[in-house]
Amino acid sequence: MSTTQTAIADPTQSYPLTELSPDSTAKDPESSSEQQLSEAAVVDREPATPFLKLIVAGYSFFCAGVSDGTLGPLIPYILSSFHIGTGEIAIIYATTFAGWLLAAVTNPILIAHLTLGQLLFVGAILQLIAQALRPWSSLAVFCVSFLFQSLGMAYQDAHSNTFVSNLNNVPHRWLSFIHACYALGTFIGPLIATAIANSPNSLAIDGWKRVYFVLIGVSVINVAGVMVAFRDTLYSRLHTEKQSRGNRLALIAMAKLLKSKKLWLLSLFYFFELGATFTAGGWVVEFLTTVRGGKLSNVGYIPTGFYGGLLAGRLLLPEPTFRFGERRMILIYSILCAALQLVFWLQPSIIGSAIALSFIGFFSGPFFATGMSVASKLFPRESQPAALGFIFVLAQAGGAIFPSITGLIATHAGVAVLQPIVLVLFIVGGIIWWLVPNVPSRNE
Repeated sequence: MSTTQTAIADPTQSYPLTELSPDSTAKDPESSSEQQLSEAAVVDREPATPFLKLIVAGYSFFCAGVSDGTLGPLIPYILSSFHIGTGEIAIIYATTFAGWLLAAVTNPILIAHLTLGQLLFVGAILQLIAQALRPWSSLAVFCVSFLFQSLGMAYQDAHSNTFVSNLNNVPHRWLSFIHACYALGTFIGPLIATAIANSPNSLAIDGWKRVYFVLIGVSVINVAGVMVAFRDTLYSRLHTEKQSRGNRLALIAMAKLLKSKKLWLLSLFYFFELGATFTAGGWVVEFLTTVRGGKLSNVGYIPTGFYGGLLAGRLLLPEPTFRFGERRMILIYSILCAALQLVFWLQPSIIGSAIALSFIGFFSGPFFATGMSVASKLFPRESQPAALGFIFVLAQAGGAIFPSITGLIATHAGVAVLQPIVLVLFIVGGIIWWLVPNVPSRNE
């Protein structure tokens, strides 16, 4: 998401719009737009917890996490195999950012014509295509595959996130669940990547590409899961009249949201915090091998500690965070992450760096689900799909652009620039969170 509406939910299926009465369409559209928005664009929460859909939504985040988690450990192999420098690695993150940006432009068009199940299916298929391209591709195609991957993630994960946030049963717990699934994927990804890349059968120059055969299998299961769990909306069609009305009301809602200070504060918080965590996780192996002199076959497992901490944080911290105050606790976690980043930077031990990185993952774990929970309380229900979708995609854009910038700077200044960049991102994210308004007791 960038400056346009992105992940507005399917207007006729999981997020139905109530019917307009004949008198509700006034002759003066501008004078009646507010009334139509409040009366017709009401987001209905799911009456019960649809467990199969919830599991598939969680698996889609797991699928994305496995893919993201493999990139960092593979960067040294990519550099060697394609005979490129860190500046060229930045192209991968740039194409990822381009995919999220393209999603921001195309999503409003797709939601006018596709149901929720169809949107999720398109997202899953695009991710499968991305993984299928990589084992045999040249550098150019390899980089372009990340555009398909991020585009697919934008369609599937943003809509899955909005779907889960509208569950009636304690949505903050279900949000924590699906984002813990992502962390589980990022935890497993480095293990898969390092084990396969270092295996005797992968010693050939392109042997590391065998990692993507595993990811193809993971993506096939993702496609199958969507086809089974969301079959109720996968094969249906949107009513033309509802299409037009839903799209018009969505645009009105987004125009209002773009003037909201709290929307931009939450979006920028995610933009910088995800930028910090993705940059730290993506470049840590190259940093520890180049700057700290670590052995690649051993250091390749260190991101597992980071993502293991992320997983533990998303499993253990949501309830204390919710109980003691989401706004207060995320501010404390941001301060702790900045302090631990200083420890990572200033002490020379690889073991000490690995421990500090693991705790950074742990305390940054609740950021995403908690922020989404706060956003669901700050925005009225009719605005939540647009608001949550906007925040989600802008967050992922930060997770793509800052690793790219780090790679470009590292071309001239060396990979050591990783540390001050990550520190500044954590500090800026914490300051922005401090400016986020207090959560009201009701969001209607």
